[in-house]
Amino acid sequence: MIRPTKGKTPRRPVPKKQLNNQKDPVGVYCRVRPLGSEDEECCVEVISNTTIQLHAPDGLKANRNGEFKETQYTFKKVFGLKTTQKELFDDVAKPLVEDLVHCKNGLLFTYGVTGSGKTYTMTGSPGQGGLLPRSLDMIFNSIGPFQAKRFVFKPDDKNGMEVQNQVDALLERQKRESQQSVPKTPSSRQKLDPEFADMISPEDSSKAEGVDEDSSYSVFVSYIEIYNNYIYDLLEDAPFDPIKPKWNGTGTPLRHNTEFIPPQSKILREDQNHNMYVAGCTEVEVKSTEEAFEVFWRGQKKRRIANTQLNRESSRSHSVFIVKLAQAPLDADGDNVLQDKNQVNVSQLCLVDLAGSERTSRTRAEGNRLREAGNINQSLMTLRTCIEVLRENQMCGTNKMVPYRDSKVTHLFKNYFDGEGKVRMVVCVNPNADDYEETMLVMRFAEMTQEVEVARPVDRPICGFAAGRRHRNQAFKEELSRRLEERGGPVDGEPPSALGQLLQSLPQLPPCEISDPADDVTFPRVIECLEKRLKIRQMLTGEYNKAANMLKSMLQDLDGKLISKENFIHDQQGKLGEKDKMIHNQKNEIDRLEKKSKMLEYKIDILQKTTNIYEEDKRVLQHELETREQRLQRELSEKKRMEARMQGFVTDEKLRWQKECERRVNAKELEMQNKLWVKDEKLKQLKAIVTENKTENRPDKPQRPSREKDRAPAKRSASPSPIPTAAPVRPMHRRSHSAGAERWVDHKPLTNVELDTVMQPNVPNAIKVTAPSEKALSKCDKYMLTHQEVASDGEIQTKLIKGEVFKTRGGGQAVQFTDIETLKQETPVAPSRKRRSSENGPNQEQNKDGDWTDVETRCSVAVEMRAGSKVGPGYQHHGYPKRRKP
Repeated sequence: MIRPTKGKTPRRPVPKKQLNNQKDPVGVYCRVRPLGSEDEECCVEVISNTTIQLHAPDGLKANRNGEFKETQYTFKKVFGLKTTQKELFDDVAKPLVEDLVHCKNGLLFTYGVTGSGKTYTMTGSPGQGGLLPRSLDMIFNSIGPFQAKRFVFKPDDKNGMEVQNQVDALLERQKRESQQSVPKTPSSRQKLDPEFADMISPEDSSKAEGVDEDSSYSVFVSYIEIYNNYIYDLLEDAPFDPIKPKWNGTGTPLRHNTEFIPPQSKILREDQNHNMYVAGCTEVEVKSTEEAFEVFWRGQKKRRIANTQLNRESSRSHSVFIVKLAQAPLDADGDNVLQDKNQVNVSQLCLVDLAGSERTSRTRAEGNRLREAGNINQSLMTLRTCIEVLRENQMCGTNKMVPYRDSKVTHLFKNYFDGEGKVRMVVCVNPNADDYEETMLVMRFAEMTQEVEVARPVDRPICGFAAGRRHRNQAFKEELSRRLEERGGPVDGEPPSALGQLLQSLPQLPPCEISDPADDVTFPRVIECLEKRLKIRQMLTGEYNKAANMLKSMLQDLDGKLISKENFIHDQQGKLGEKDKMIHNQKNEIDRLEKKSKMLEYKIDILQKTTNIYEEDKRVLQHELETREQRLQRELSEKKRMEARMQGFVTDEKLRWQKECERRVNAKELEMQNKLWVKDEKLKQLKAIVTENKTENRPDKPQRPSREKDRAPAKRSASPSPIPTAAPVRPMHRRSHSAGAERWVDHKPLTNVELDTVMQPNVPNAIKVTAPSEKALSKCDKYMLTHQEVASDGEIQTKLIKGEVFKTRGGGQAVQFTDIETLKQETPVAPSRKRRSSENGPNQEQNKDGDWTDVETRCSVAVEMRAGSKVGPGYQHHGYPKRRKP
């Protein structure tokens, strides 16, 4: 017996998962139902086949302009009041059924407020079948001739399928038939339940194109509902326990065993391919549309009578009808299903009828109804939240966690939003004005849902067998039946038995009737025929033994070859597995390198942009630097020109004032000499008159005496006696503080202007520098900085800033400034004698040092002072002593 194989869902193979970067938006359609009566106010208007417009009813507040606010919403397609169920199915559900046949998953759910026509859109009515019955009819119209026998595919209770051989499937069928638990397909539509009979007319039936004829199919259906965030199986048969007592809500046991046992809620689990499924859910294999209808209405009836048995209403739960299609290719002969688990694919189509959102203020629900409404609104709110997070992650590039687990509805269908199939939604709208606010919320949710993109499902792998296997097998059977019919054999397609062939090869027996006791011909003839038959039998036995031995040896050879082939295949499979691992590793490496390449390209782009920015900044800074350098060069050249100009101006002014001073000094000297000569002459005449002495050799014309001739002693006059004759004393000058034993640093910057003055600050034995130097400071004790600036009168003023040098704790040198000397150059102007005499007061000796250091004052006083004046000891050599009386 061949062990059954286990199938898998096609969407997420493990460990090799096919990646698809193509995405499609969620298809959102809108259907507007007719009004209940003509007196009702309408708030919805269909503008085009893709747009509707909502009008605010008269009772709502108008906006600032005094007009009612109108809002337009766009969908993939809008179905108006006259849309038939066939048109809706062709646009919405038919592509999902075609994808189901081609091993792709699909999710279709209706959404809207209470009373908007969701159940009618999904289920329909007699003669107007909805999306669900039409989808089932299209599935069986497409795969009807290619269905496998019952129990060839068997659910494994782990969201997978097991493939059984013909013998196991036959035993399973006999076992189920003996238990009378398998629903039989009705023979005609007249035997169907009137509630779902004639829902689809023959002219409205559809069929999928491109169905694989070399595969076998089986359809499994399951029907669940989500009530108060709990999952219940509507196809589960509630058992009746004749021994165990039942308990009512008050805790009292019920001895009447006819009471209904409430079903247990189911849980959600994740299979090996990370797909969500309802654990322990009943999956019924159906072989026709009628049988699928019967299973659906069996669960639908149980849901309807839940008011008394299950203590819940159908309008207070979300219903989910799941259609699973198991598909496996035929073997090379095209007769049986291929016993290979890797070639079995399971696709599913979920048809969801969501409960209507409502406001408790309108329904006035109380007690259990209020709790049910709260759970419904909570589950729908969780669905909106998941859609919002998905939309934000896709549009903003974020990676927020989607709260699928907050509700059973979103947790069950999270794989579809992660890329396991197409997702489509039909928004049902009631144009009644009373539902305006709820309809507005539904429109906003639908508009947001259209912006969510779902990954496009990938195609299933193609089987390696040649196409047309089923057709060739069917043609072979038909040709064999035809030939057997021509030979007079069985026409049912079964080959003649070996016993019939053996009887046909033996000679026929002669007539065995004996009419005369003396008949000696009949028996010998019969004996001869029997001997011939015996010989033929012995010959056939020998040939049979020979053929059996030959066949045995051939079978042994074939067994050996088969074993060797199996070993070879096993080795090749091992090598193939290694190759697959290598290919998988290479793919992973390629993916890693592609990601790294993209990251590096992104970094290169960033660096390129940064480089461009830096280059632009560099060009700007370089241009600015060149501009500043040119400006600096112009300023330097202007400064040099100004310095040369000022230097020439200073030189010219200096020469001019020097000539002017020399001229004035010469004029003063000449004037004073003339005055002295006149006075000397007068004194001589006075002396002559007083002494009455007449000289004999008096010249006729007096001559101008010189200073050298007036050196003779004379008589004392009445004027104060002059200072005794002595060696001329040099004027005292201010001694610099650097004249001691200390060593000085004479710091003269290069920017100082040479003044060409007579008195220049000079420090002997000093280190002259143009910039501060730590080496020079370390060798000296004193520091002097020569600083020049322009005074308020426009003249250049020189400051000698002095300080003491001392060592710091860190081993360096520091300067502490202690004194400032100011040297100022002024224009030489001769003051009057009155001013100079006023200056020669009793305070002259106190200001002697300051006066003698002034060059201008010394020059003017030296020129203008009289002989014998006591202005200062430095000026006595300029005057002449008075002549003494004889």
